[in-house]
Amino acid sequence: MRMPIALLALSLASLVAAGTAAQSQDSPPAWAYPVNPPNFQRAPDDGTIRRVPNSAEGFTLTQVRDLFAAPDWHPEDHPPMPEIVAKGRKPDVFACGVCHRADGPGGPENAGLVGLSAEYIIQQTVEFKTGLRTNSVPRVATDLMIKASKAVTDQELKEAAAYFASIKPRSNISVVETDTVPKTHVRDLFLAPMDGGEKEPIGQRIIEIPENVEHFVSRDARARFIAYVPVGSIQKGRALAASSDLRVQCAACHGADLKGTAVAPGIAARSPTYMFRQLYDFRSGARKGANSEPMKPVAEQLSMEDMIALVAYTASLTP
Repeated sequence: MRMPIALLALSLASLVAAGTAAQSQDSPPAWAYPVNPPNFQRAPDDGTIRRVPNSAEGFTLTQVRDLFAAPDWHPEDHPPMPEIVAKGRKPDVFACGVCHRADGPGGPENAGLVGLSAEYIIQQTVEFKTGLRTNSVPRVATDLMIKASKAVTDQELKEAAAYFASIKPRSNISVVETDTVPKTHVRDLFLAPMDGGEKEPIGQRIIEIPENVEHFVSRDARARFIAYVPVGSIQKGRALAASSDLRVQCAACHGADLKGTAVAPGIAARSPTYMFRQLYDFRSGARKGANSEPMKPVAEQLSMEDMIALVAYTASLTP
């Protein structure tokens, strides 16, 4: 039976469209890899002294943006910072405490370092240095980390790793299952709610935003985040993590409570946006370091929905 030309063309067009949609759905999602828009400009510093709750300290916007001076809003929360954490070393080694915050909780845009072993922190820094660890999408935060990793000395890295490993981890995320989320925009590499309070369907996304944007901008280490996830994600993630299939079972490497073992880092209570990127980067091959051998086969069999569910579940746990 011969198919009419018009119907054949329509069928081919439908197949192409379906393939394009599938490819698009499998591409690095913009919500997980926020990129500043082409016309992005940082707000100018008007000289105002910024404040955060329960701190006597004060810093200007210029000071909190200084890559060689970590704002220490709560010095009572941590041991004395090593010089490399507090100030870095000009011109190429930025203060670790600027991006990762003074006591290492990090944020959606980078790794939380507390709760990781010193050996793991050193290993990952070396993998940035040697090109084994990159991103599926170019990211400014990763570029800065690679630059610093190439210039930091072994002794400086050892001091920074020991410092962050000595700090007890804490949860700074509230995971909320919902059908609708605030409309967001990219504000300096992270998602922030738009003015007006408008909502939109969440779809298959994680929308992670600071509870108070200005406190996060001020690099307050006590800043907290809300991670909105699709309804049912936590339970689905719990079931996936507990799968009898050892190729997927998270506890086989990360421990029964997912707080880490001698062979794998703790993954409980970490930013779900950050954790999603790691799963995606293992799957894409952007992460090719020592941990990629066990992780890549796991990530390759997970759908985007599976990955969202898993990181929603792990983020909801206690560290």
